Amino acid sequence: MALVAALTPTGPTAPAQAAPTLLSQGRPATASSTENAGTPAAAAVDGNTGTRWASAFSDPQWLQVDLGTRATLSQVNLLWEGAYGRAFQLQTSDDGATWTTIYSTTTGTGGTQNLTVTGTGRYVRMYGTARGTGYGYSLWEFQVYGETGGSTPTCGSTNVAQGSPATASSTQDAGLAAAAAVDGNPGTRWASAASDPQWLRVDLGSTRTICRVVLTWEAAYARAFQLQTSTDGATWTTIHSTTTATGGTQSLTVSGTGRYLRMYGTVRGTAYGYSLWELAVNTIGGTSEPPVGTTDPYNPNLGPNTFVFDPSTPTSTIQSRLNTLFTQQETNQFGPQRYAVLFKPGTYTADVNLGFFTQVAGLGMSPDDVNLNGHVRTEAFWMGGNATQNFWRAAENLSVTLPAGQTVERWAVSQAAPYRRMHLRGGQNQIQLWNGGDGWSSGGLLADTRIDGLVVSGSQQQWYSRNSEFGNGWTGSVWNMVFQGVVGAPAPSFPNPSHTVIAQTPQVREKPFLYVDGTGEYRVFVPALRANSTGTSWYNKTPAGSSISLSQFFVVQPGTSAATINAALAQGRHLLFTPGVHHVTEPIQVNRADTIVLGLGLATIQADNGAVGMRVADVDGVKVAGLMFEAGTTNSPVLMEVGPSGSSASHATNPTSLHDVFFRIGGPHVGKATNTLTVNSDNVIGDHMWLWRADHAASGVPTGWTLNTADTGLTVNGDNVTMYGLFVEHYQKYQTIWNGNGGRTYFYQNELPYDVPNQAAWMNGSTRGYAAYKVADSVTSHQAWGLGSYSYFNVNPAVVEERSFEVPTNPNVRFTNMVTVSLGGVGTINRVINNAGGTANAANQTVYLTTYP
Repeated sequence: MALVAALTPTGPTAPAQAAPTLLSQGRPATASSTENAGTPAAAAVDGNTGTRWASAFSDPQWLQVDLGTRATLSQVNLLWEGAYGRAFQLQTSDDGATWTTIYSTTTGTGGTQNLTVTGTGRYVRMYGTARGTGYGYSLWEFQVYGETGGSTPTCGSTNVAQGSPATASSTQDAGLAAAAAVDGNPGTRWASAASDPQWLRVDLGSTRTICRVVLTWEAAYARAFQLQTSTDGATWTTIHSTTTATGGTQSLTVSGTGRYLRMYGTVRGTAYGYSLWELAVNTIGGTSEPPVGTTDPYNPNLGPNTFVFDPSTPTSTIQSRLNTLFTQQETNQFGPQRYAVLFKPGTYTADVNLGFFTQVAGLGMSPDDVNLNGHVRTEAFWMGGNATQNFWRAAENLSVTLPAGQTVERWAVSQAAPYRRMHLRGGQNQIQLWNGGDGWSSGGLLADTRIDGLVVSGSQQQWYSRNSEFGNGWTGSVWNMVFQGVVGAPAPSFPNPSHTVIAQTPQVREKPFLYVDGTGEYRVFVPALRANSTGTSWYNKTPAGSSISLSQFFVVQPGTSAATINAALAQGRHLLFTPGVHHVTEPIQVNRADTIVLGLGLATIQADNGAVGMRVADVDGVKVAGLMFEAGTTNSPVLMEVGPSGSSASHATNPTSLHDVFFRIGGPHVGKATNTLTVNSDNVIGDHMWLWRADHAASGVPTGWTLNTADTGLTVNGDNVTMYGLFVEHYQKYQTIWNGNGGRTYFYQNELPYDVPNQAAWMNGSTRGYAAYKVADSVTSHQAWGLGSYSYFNVNPAVVEERSFEVPTNPNVRFTNMVTVSLGGVGTINRVINNAGGTANAANQTVYLTTYP
C-alpha cells in the first residue's frame, strides 16, 4: 500500500531496550490477518526494523506472540509504520484463549510508543479496534520486555460474588432475601422455605474460573448439597457434592468455570430451611470475556441498516432510499429486516412513508433542529384501509412542515408505533389517527409531542396521549381515549365521548435519544425525571437532563454474543443496539446503576435455547429503550426480568425506566415463554410497552393454542411501579398480574386470546377464563385509569370470560373508566370487574363502567 508518511528505507530507529529482557524477538507470532505475503506476523518480531507486519483494512485486528513460557511483563514497545492503531489494547493470556487487558487507549498517535505495563502471561497481543488511517494496522516491531518464570495463577482473595445479583428458589420472608447472602454483611442472611430442594444462585457477570467457595451457614444449614456452575443459568455442572456437611463456615476448594454459581441444597440439617450469612466466591486469573472495541463518537459504525443523512445529501438520494425501504417493509410484518433513518440537524424535503420495523428520527437536541418539508406518515393501503395491523414503527425527534396546500398528516397505526418528541407545524394542519371512512386503527401513543393544529382520532379505537400540546385541541372518540399531562386535551367525559383526562403526570422520564452536537460528536441525551408535569419537555424551554458521549457506549452489531455484550457492561459501557435481530443464548446482564440500553430501528433481542433475554439488577436508574424482545422456539422462563426475585431496595428518587419496549411470542416462527416481562424491583416506570402473543394467522405465520405458548404477559412484584400506556394481548392465562403495592396504570389495552379451543381448555379452577388484569388479593393499594379489554373468540365463539378485571375489594384499590367489548359479538365477557358491570356479547357488544368500587 502507499502511505502518506515518508519513511527511511530502514524504518524508524529502534528505541533502547528496556531492562530486564527482550522476550518477544524470534518467538512464534500469529495475526488475525496479513495484507500480503510480504507482511507476515513474524516480521514484527524479527528484530529487523525494515520489515513489518500489516493487516487487512478492517477492524478489529490483532498480532500475537508466544513467549514460550509464563513471564512477568514490564514494558511493551510498538514501532508503528504509518498505518497505526488509534484505539487498541495490550492483552495477556496463559492459554491463548482467555485474555486480560493490561493497557488500553483510544487516542493512539502512532510513531514509537514505549509503554510501561504490569501483567503476566505466556501470550501477549496487540488487539486493535480502531485504525488511525484508511489502511490496516502495521508494525515494524512488537517488542515485549519482562522476566520469565512467572508463577502459575493462584486462587485470588477477592470475593467476586459480593454485590452481584443473587436469586433463590424461595425466601422465608422479605427480610431474608437472596441478596443478603452476597452483601458482605455477616449480620444479614438469606433463608429459604422449610422444604427440599432449595437453591441460592449468584450471577458473577461473566464466565469465571472458580477456585474456592466459602459458605458461612446460620444454624439452619445444609447436610447434603451441591455447588454448581452454569454459563447460561439453565444448564448446570456440579463442581462439589456432599451428603455429610455439618454447617458452620465451609471453605471449599473447587475447580470449575461459569458465569453463575449456585448452592443447590437437597437435604436440610434442621427442620428449618436453608440459611446462609454469606456466600463468597474466589477466582483464578482473568475471565473469558471477549475483547470489547472502542466507539469513535465522531464516526460511529451504526450498522449497515442505519442511514444517516445531512443537509448536503441530495434530495433525490434521500427520497430514493425512503421509497426503497417502504416498498420492502410495507407488508413485512415478520421478516428479520430492521432499519433506522436518521437526519442530522438541518432542513430537508422528504416524504417519509413508514413501513414495518422502520424508525425515522432527527439527530438534533430539539425536534425543531430537524425540519422535514413533506410528510412523516403511516398509511394502511396494504390492508385496504384497515390499519389494525400497522405495528412496529416509530417517528421521533423531528418537526414536519406539510407541503403547500396540504393540511392533513396521517398516522394510521395500532400498537408499538410511537409518535414521540415530534412537532407538526402549522395551526391550520391536523394529524389524523385514521380516517373513519377508510377502516379501523387500534391504539397508539403520542408523547412529548407538539401538534400546532388539531388532532383527529377518526376511527381510532383507543389512544394514549401523554405530556403533549395540542394547539387546536382534539376531536373524536371510539372506546378509550386517555390524556395525561396534555395541554389542549378535551374536557373529561366518559363514556360519551370516552375521554379520560388526568391533569398531570406524577413522575416520568422521557425516552433517551441519540443526537449530534455542534462539533459533530454523537451523544445520547438522558432526560431528567419530571414530577407533576404537563406539556412537552422541550417546546419553548430547555430540556433538563444529562448528555453522554457515544464513546462511552458499546455499539452492538447483530452477531455479537451475549458474552461480549456482558463484557462491555462489566467494563462500565452503555449499549447501543444497531438495527437487526440480535440472538442471545444467555441473559444480557445489566448490573450497574444508571446504565443506558438504547436500540435503533426497533432492534430485536431474540432469546434462543430457552435463555432469558435480559436481566436488570436491583439498582438505580437503568434506562432500557427502543428494543423488542422475541421468544425463541425453546421455551424461556421469562424474556426480561427487572430486578431479581425478592428485590426490595427503594429507587424512588432514581427509578429504572422502560421506554418503547416491546415483546413478541411467535410471529416469524413458533415462540414460547412462560412469562414475558417480570418486574421485581420497586419504583419502576414503564413508558409505552406492547406485550403480544401471536394467536391468529397472518401471512402464513404458524399460530395455534399449543404452538405459541405463553402464560402471562406482565407480572409486577415490585412496589410503587407505574405503567404509562400499557398494551398486553392474547396470553393464555392472566394477561397482567400485579402483586406489588402502590401500583398505578394509566391506559391499558387488551385483547384476550382469539384461539381458545373450548371452555374446558380455558378454566381458572372453577372460573371461566382468566382476567385481563389481575390484582392479587394481598394488595392493599392500587389505581388504574382508562382500561379496555376485548374478546374475539373466533375459534370457538361459545367461550366466556367471567370478568376482565379482578381486584381485591378495598377502598385503596380504585379503577376508573373501564370498557369491555365483544368484537363483532364473537365471544362473551360476563362482567367488567369482579361481579360489577354488564355483559358484553353479541346482543350488547360494548359495556362501560366508570368507577370501582
